[in-house]
Amino acid sequence: MACRCCQCGSCCSNMRNVHTVIEERGNYTFVVYNAYSGDVKEVRVDPDKIALFEDASSIAELPDACPFLRFETPGDSPAPSHGNVAFDGKKGKAWCTVHLTRPEICRDYCCWRLLILDPQGRRAGRVMYQTTFLPDTDELGRLWEEVQPTLNGLSGTEWDDAVISCLTAAGYRVRR
Repeated sequence: MACRCCQCGSCCSNMRNVHTVIEERGNYTFVVYNAYSGDVKEVRVDPDKIALFEDASSIAELPDACPFLRFETPGDSPAPSHGNVAFDGKKGKAWCTVHLTRPEICRDYCCWRLLILDPQGRRAGRVMYQTTFLPDTDELGRLWEEVQPTLNGLSGTEWDDAVISCLTAAGYRVRR
């Protein structure tokens, strides 16, 4: 399954109950406990993200956020060529400040395999797993209700190609 993070922060904004810092070892090194799996993992803040990590103000309004999530402000990207797709425009791109040593659950997680962008480049929806379609807008939801019956009997790349064709004909862009 192909997946690329769009750096929206949605997945990490509700991870504080999963990842708990149980020890601070100094030099931006922490021991994290995973409440789901019971795993204990040492993580380190990536050297190019230390300044971003030190300013936790970007997650002040997100009490359930992962303790290592941060949002950039325009112009202070720690790694401008990260391959991002889009972000919400309110805070900027979301960054995992321990990306290089992040826990296994974070390495395995994928919030989409097809990302649907509206004509302005904003996220309008996504496809997860095989054919789980999740519209973020009412407009895309209505379009999906019309398109879905035409996909019966299709699977795999045939299904993907048909969905992408319908969405692009309606003015959306789709990222694989």
